Amino acid sequence: MAYNGTNKPNRLINEKSPYLLQHAYNPVDWYPWGEEAFEKAKLEDKPIFLSIGYSTCHWCHVMERESFND
Repeated sequence: MAYNGTNKPNRLINEKSPYLLQHAYNPVDWYPWGEEAFEKAKLEDKPIFLSIGYSTCHWCHVMERESFND
């Protein structure tokens, strides 16, 4: 999801990776890989959901649209 004038960025807005920046306006509380994510998961006793993708991967865009924006 791209910026539409009203949506707020998630934590990925501060990343350098062009791929991660593509997801900075997803309505998902994404955390980049790092201690902050691990600590939050530990404190909340929740598993880590790791999403791996590639900017030209068709199925990655389908998953984003159907799972992260819908």
